[in-house]
Amino acid sequence: MRLRVEFTTEPFDLDEAPAHALAAREVIETAELDAVDVGPFGNTAEGGADSVLTAVDALLRKSLKAGATRISLQVNVIDDGFGEGDR
Repeated sequence: MRLRVEFTTEPFDLDEAPAHALAAREVIETAELDAVDVGPFGNTAEGGADSVLTAVDALLRKSLKAGATRISLQVNVIDDGFGEGDR
């Protein structure tokens, strides 16, 4: 199964990326994911279910520890087939 995660962390700072946003970005960019798109107002990544769920766990923990007061995320199934290692 493939998943897509979309997320934002708050509070926003338009002048400089806050520590919680940098922590989330590091998690997503170093995870074993496909099609990572990191932007100032939203972030998206896709990958196998295990990889996405592992990354989401790390993202939540590290972003909160780095000062996020709110994390909004949405996870969508983008393929209902089974990939190797995702059963």
